[in-house]
Amino acid sequence: MGESVSQPIDIVPAAEPVYPQWLGHPRPLWMLFMTEFWERFAFYSVSWAIALYAVAQFYHGDAAGQGWAGAIFGTYTALIFSTGIFGGYVADRMIGCQRAILIGALVMAAGLFVLTIPSKPAFMGGLSMVVVGNGLFKPNISSMVGRLYGRDDPRRDRGFTLFYMGINAGALAAPLLTGWLASTFTATPLEQNYRLVFVAAGIGMVLSFLWFWFGRRQLGEVGRPLPGQAARSRAWLVLAGALASIPLVYLLLSRMGTVALQWLIGALAVAVSALLVREALSHGRIQLHRVWAMLIVFGFNVLFWMFYYQLGSSFNFLAQNLVDRRMFGWEFPVSWFQSISPLTIIVLAPAVSVAWGWLGRRRAEPSIPFKSGLGLVFNGLGFLVLTYALAHLLGSRGLIPFWPLAACYALQTVGELCLSPIGLSMVTKLAPPRLVGLAMGGWFLSTAAGGNLSGLLASRISGEHGMTAASALSGFGFGFWLLLGTGSVLLLVSPLINRLMHGVR
Repeated sequence: MGESVSQPIDIVPAAEPVYPQWLGHPRPLWMLFMTEFWERFAFYSVSWAIALYAVAQFYHGDAAGQGWAGAIFGTYTALIFSTGIFGGYVADRMIGCQRAILIGALVMAAGLFVLTIPSKPAFMGGLSMVVVGNGLFKPNISSMVGRLYGRDDPRRDRGFTLFYMGINAGALAAPLLTGWLASTFTATPLEQNYRLVFVAAGIGMVLSFLWFWFGRRQLGEVGRPLPGQAARSRAWLVLAGALASIPLVYLLLSRMGTVALQWLIGALAVAVSALLVREALSHGRIQLHRVWAMLIVFGFNVLFWMFYYQLGSSFNFLAQNLVDRRMFGWEFPVSWFQSISPLTIIVLAPAVSVAWGWLGRRRAEPSIPFKSGLGLVFNGLGFLVLTYALAHLLGSRGLIPFWPLAACYALQTVGELCLSPIGLSMVTKLAPPRLVGLAMGGWFLSTAAGGNLSGLLASRISGEHGMTAASALSGFGFGFWLLLGTGSVLLLVSPLINRLMHGVR
């Protein structure tokens, strides 16, 4: 994480850094997850609304627009996460994590307000700004969590799980509040109410910026520019580069198809892998093995998010058109389904953290690859529930009950708890010390690949005329079998991956 290659920089100290403790963890942890709380509020406010808004605004509610809207959501998700490799690299080499986060938050906030302009160019431009800003923000705040703990601190995984629980409070609040804004706040057409969602998201991002601006002093030297990187001109240069990259992202989002984008993401993945392997070679055989283990888990991570991110596209269209949402004379808002996942995390994350700790004290805690395999299997079980409902519970009005989609979200979230926070922690433990930010960007790049594939799948399920029960059954059944198969393979080969990790758990 510096310009000088002659002095290795220990991103994750061997001894625990000295911080005031609160509730058993370093106090800056709570500042970081409140910063992320507001960023996630903004992100999930937009995520649930993008595809539905696109159909309402640009296709006047015609189901024929679902395929395009689903593909746009997948491409947007892919770009959101793939730009993390550049944000991580910029922080490592140029300005440090703290400045990268602040610049990213400003660009994201501006993009969210641009989304309120009712035109397709503004819609694409606003999304492009959010993509660029998120690339600077997301990998760097996650990597700083790991730096609050010593390399061998047993609280690290639990700290990431608590961080994950805290930020999901924002993800829980976002669909509830903004879904209410979109459905009941005014009597105007729905596409206009969606623009209120984007205003709320922009305000949330401004709050995220302010929270980090005033709280970053708690971090001490963590994330600050290294010697030789402190000049403010570097921050202005990065801001100028971010603004200059917005037109490029606009072209990728609006002109490049999902297939071509997948090839581009693949090329970036090869480049990141090569940089990590080259750095690992300078540290010896053990570090090289650890990088290979990390890259293998990255590959399985792609499949998890390919199906998880149906939440922003095909799951929304399923909820809107094929789920009976009436209860007690009231209709459950489509957006509120997406609060099930963060609610499940908030309820279960403390129990999962305690369970991992209890097993760890008895030397029985599952390894990182085994936990990731469990994540894939639970994700698959969610699709099994939907497949069963579409095959056997379709009513006379062509609707399935409320509970299968709710159960799918909950099962997917159990899988997410097994895979996602553990993956973030894995990167800080297995990556070469000088390239933790780049490796975190690589983790999000694998998520990007999954997000892009999710758009391909959602577009296929919707087809040219919109989602039907038959097309949903076919697509979700495919998801079940692929997730179950790959999850089982990862569980079986996890002992081999453990050997490559050389004692890291």
